[in-house]
Amino acid sequence: MGWLPVAARLVTAARMGRLANAVTHAPLLRRAAVAAAGLENRDIPRFATQTLRQWFAARPEPGPGGRRGSVLLWPDTFTDCFHPQVGRAAVAVLEDAGWRVTLPRPRLCCGLTWISTGQLRTGKAVLARTVSALAPHLRSGGLVVGLEPSCTAVFRSDAAELFPDDQDVLRLRDQTVTLAELLTRHTPGYRPPRGDVPRKALAQVHCHQHAVLGFDADTDLLHDAGVEVEQLGAGCCGLAGNFGFEPGHLEVSKACAERVLLPAIRDADPRAVVLADGFSCRTQIHEFGDGAKEAVHLAELLAAMAGQQI
Repeated sequence: MGWLPVAARLVTAARMGRLANAVTHAPLLRRAAVAAAGLENRDIPRFATQTLRQWFAARPEPGPGGRRGSVLLWPDTFTDCFHPQVGRAAVAVLEDAGWRVTLPRPRLCCGLTWISTGQLRTGKAVLARTVSALAPHLRSGGLVVGLEPSCTAVFRSDAAELFPDDQDVLRLRDQTVTLAELLTRHTPGYRPPRGDVPRKALAQVHCHQHAVLGFDADTDLLHDAGVEVEQLGAGCCGLAGNFGFEPGHLEVSKACAERVLLPAIRDADPRAVVLADGFSCRTQIHEFGDGAKEAVHLAELLAAMAGQQI
């Protein structure tokens, strides 16, 4: 699992997402593919047929805008290669708020999957390359917006622990923000859309949000939009990065989700939305939630409230 970013980008760069999805989800091939990958017998997330970076490069140049300046949107592997709709929604929300959105030109990675699997030498090398590429943006005072909590937490916490004396790493730590933080703390006068507003949001707060990022900005933003936010006291969703995919962990993974998270979703008001910024959390809800509700990222919710077609 540590080398997931490399595998995902090889598949999507070759535009082989459909083929990979067919192999990993065909009844006769699925079990063999899972066994070959050394994974638990559960669904493998589907690759995007067009990544966020591919979409961003192909789209028409946006019209005049960016009155607030430029912000760099971080295209983490999970958003880029699996859930690009989250990134597209974030671009729409940020541009609507007056920001000019850029993506880093080279393919970069925060190193999360190597760090979390104990491959620190590789993880540090990957992270150092990223910091070097982002250094000009950081030295000019530019902000980095993270969408995936686990990757954002690498920039906000792990990076400075691994490189405590690197000034560019410290800049990265201090200048990385979540989408909610950017909109509530760095976008004066911003008012969230109040179009198609759900009555209530059930929030599955990702473990890295609890531990590193916080959820106050998200709550404030949604309250300003007229949305009642209920944080589910579920703790971890049970997927926990690679844990839920490792052999022998399936039953524990499901039991964690069934403790609070999945029953709350099944019993939720039909008009409520399930909010989960974490790719792992959304994956767990999709696989074990019996189709009761699909979880969405904050960016998707804000874009939908603004009537944006993503």
